[in-house]
Amino acid sequence: MYDWDELLREAERRPGSGTEGEDRLLLNMGPQHPSTHGVLRLILEIEGEMVTEARCGIGYLHTGIEKNLEYRNWTQAVTFLTRADYLMPLFNETVYCRAVESLLGVVDDVPERANVIRVLLMELNRISSHLVAIGTGGMELGALTVMTNAFRDREPVLDILEAITGNRMNHAYVRPGGLAQDLPEGTVDGIRDLIRDFPKALRDYKRLLNANPVFLGRTKGIGYLDLAGCVALGITGPVLRATGLPHDLRKSEPYLGYDTYEFDVPTEDGCDAYSRYLVRLHEMAESLRIVEQCLARLEPGPVMLDDPKIAWPARLALGGDGLGNSEGWVQHIMAQSMEALIHHFKLVTEGFAVPEGQVYSFVESPRGELGAHVVSDGGTRPYRVHLRDPSFTHLQAVPVMAEGGMLADVVAVVASLDPVLGGADR
Repeated sequence: MYDWDELLREAERRPGSGTEGEDRLLLNMGPQHPSTHGVLRLILEIEGEMVTEARCGIGYLHTGIEKNLEYRNWTQAVTFLTRADYLMPLFNETVYCRAVESLLGVVDDVPERANVIRVLLMELNRISSHLVAIGTGGMELGALTVMTNAFRDREPVLDILEAITGNRMNHAYVRPGGLAQDLPEGTVDGIRDLIRDFPKALRDYKRLLNANPVFLGRTKGIGYLDLAGCVALGITGPVLRATGLPHDLRKSEPYLGYDTYEFDVPTEDGCDAYSRYLVRLHEMAESLRIVEQCLARLEPGPVMLDDPKIAWPARLALGGDGLGNSEGWVQHIMAQSMEALIHHFKLVTEGFAVPEGQVYSFVESPRGELGAHVVSDGGTRPYRVHLRDPSFTHLQAVPVMAEGGMLADVVAVVASLDPVLGGADR
């Protein structure tokens, strides 16, 4: 947060602030401005149409998610974390659950089917997130057709996620030890239809934008940030790969068996907004390749740890009342097994204890390295959870990319970073 009066006094003290014949204006863009992605405040000092200084003001969407986790058990925490960066909820869930599994020492015990489904869902989520990045970025530059097409093409992906998890977003589907439940019947057919139809959508974006003179004029050479700048600022993901460096955690530090999947890491060397758009476009095609391989690997089996002291009951089925109750499981815990009833009651009311320690887990999210630093004091609730969110890290690049450019280019700069303030203000 910035004090408005203090900023005005500082502007008045500067050379060229009006006392020497030059006019500079201190301008607020946001936090309500749509081109700042919802609730980002940009404090811009401009001279004519040129940006001489840019600052980011964040915190307007703060929800206290990380602090709230300290008052919930280890499984309940997923329901909060999935809402951090709300355009990549499945990545938030997975990075946290893998950290908890590391503390429990059960990473290698998570069923293979659960890990394959995690990869499958994250790659579908990557596609839906990149579609929002391209669609909203196009809209902010005046390409309304791109926005319409992107949100149209995103619908089948969200339909699949809803069929699997019950929600279009904020799924709380990935749990410590596995998944909430298995894939419902008919899901695989829907995913195959998406794999068949989506390449046409990618071709449409190429025809709409790749040689469009207006789009090229608004993005090519705009928001320049080279490899040295990315390394100095901790920039990862598509922004880093748009400098020519093929750094992707799925390749450099494989997790969930990513080293056994065949896919390429798209790169560009323009270091600008246009190159970042191209990287995201190509990444969606690579995600489709991974999804197709996931379907080929889906073998029957459990999707949750076979440990009743840890595993949240993953035996739910949709009943006639529309609720996720399983008559078979209720019969088991109420009439057949006292031990199962005890474990069930303890998990629901108290949760499980996690050994004392701390761990850092990471995944390659649509925006870059998403990390979770999780600390346990040996109890049934997290002692501390902190996300290393790429949107928060990348916003510090806005001054470097925007200063010296035109005011209109600030919109392209922010859009090319693809920040989601739910992650920055978690």
